[in-house]
Amino acid sequence: MNPNSLLSLWCGVRAPVTRAAYIATGLGLAVFKYAVEAGVIWALTGNILTPLDFLNPSLAGRQAALADGPDWLRWALFAWNLPFVWIALSMSVRRAAGAGQPPWLGLAVLMPVAGLAVMLGLCLDRHDQPERWRPPAGHDLPPEAASRLAALKAVGGALAVGIVMLVLCVYLLRSYGAALFLATPLVMGTVAGFLFNQPAPRSLASTVGLATNMMLAAALVLLVFALEGLICIAMAAPIAAPLGILGAILGRAVAGAGGPRTAPLLPLLLALPLVAGAERLTGTTTPEYCVCSTVEIAAPPEAVWPHVVAFPDLPEPDDWFFRCGIACPLRAWIEGSGVGAIRHCEFTTGDFVEPITVWDAPRRLAFDVTNQPDPMTELSFWRHVHPPHLAEHSLTSRRGEFRLVALGGGRTRLEGRTWYTFAMHPQAYWTLWSDLAIHKIHHRVLGHIKQLAETAME
Repeated sequence: MNPNSLLSLWCGVRAPVTRAAYIATGLGLAVFKYAVEAGVIWALTGNILTPLDFLNPSLAGRQAALADGPDWLRWALFAWNLPFVWIALSMSVRRAAGAGQPPWLGLAVLMPVAGLAVMLGLCLDRHDQPERWRPPAGHDLPPEAASRLAALKAVGGALAVGIVMLVLCVYLLRSYGAALFLATPLVMGTVAGFLFNQPAPRSLASTVGLATNMMLAAALVLLVFALEGLICIAMAAPIAAPLGILGAILGRAVAGAGGPRTAPLLPLLLALPLVAGAERLTGTTTPEYCVCSTVEIAAPPEAVWPHVVAFPDLPEPDDWFFRCGIACPLRAWIEGSGVGAIRHCEFTTGDFVEPITVWDAPRRLAFDVTNQPDPMTELSFWRHVHPPHLAEHSLTSRRGEFRLVALGGGRTRLEGRTWYTFAMHPQAYWTLWSDLAIHKIHHRVLGHIKQLAETAME
């Protein structure tokens, strides 16, 4: 097979997928993807990513393997995974059609556990009729009323799916999981692409443009009705927007293929709440994560210690991250001394209350977190926006510590650690943002302590 045909098979939506091509691609790309990821993780962290860690849908082993890696590594792996997501979706939809199954079945490959079962089923299904999948190329129609009506129906149908799933997942099930952040934008895009192209095939550019407008309309609905703020929408966009666009491309292909696959989308839409309910009933693990940041200070541990225990007002933040509303540390003070003392760290959103559990001057100060404020103040048209994930502390700090390591020559390495849990999934994505925020907070505090200690030594 020449490279162009291979790219068409992997990245396109028109080439039919036989059982042999599906199996060979799945196994070959899985081995290649594992080898690259395991090699990069081992080279940068010294940790081993086992095949079981690679396949584990909870991603706990992967998170542990990445724990000692540089901050950019998880962002790089997120970008690296996107082409493989598209290949899995596109080929599974086409393989399902060729096996005589509803093409919509291929969308399930994104679901934890269920996705592996669907892919295995498509590999084992011996029915092989590639001619079932023959979507036309599509073209732009004149800007007639029928075309505008199809666009309105497509956007309206997709928004209806999104609103129903938001109410179900967030306000009824109290769950921020894969059904909300992965399945919902994918199905919204699929519904939009399908309804837009069902009357007559449109161009790929028109379909992508419609999907983009649909996602922008969904964000506007969240803002206008005070369901979310701009910060959280911006954080969700890198995962939701690509899935919405990919779904629209697949919906366009299914609509263009004709035949029974243009049947109503009811089975697909019913699957969404079932997936959300199953996710809520079975529960999802929320492992504890640790973020460590360090700074070197030109002062001995004895001179640094008092500024670790408590410190005066920090200067006004100049980092855009804090100016956008992320909770920003302001000052810290302590009630008492030694184990049992209560440390207060004041943020722009309120106070962290931190009972001291280890007082080993001038080497280690450790504490639990018994009360914490919101992690952010949402940006919105409205004065008060407080979605459930803020009210229920989906991001929860558990404990923290400072370690002071003498380096010799009157210098100290100051290490700050925070242990936290994050009850939002997929955690492999959301912890990218939480780690970034906690590192920013650490560096602001550690930098302030460094300045205080070095100034006192002058």
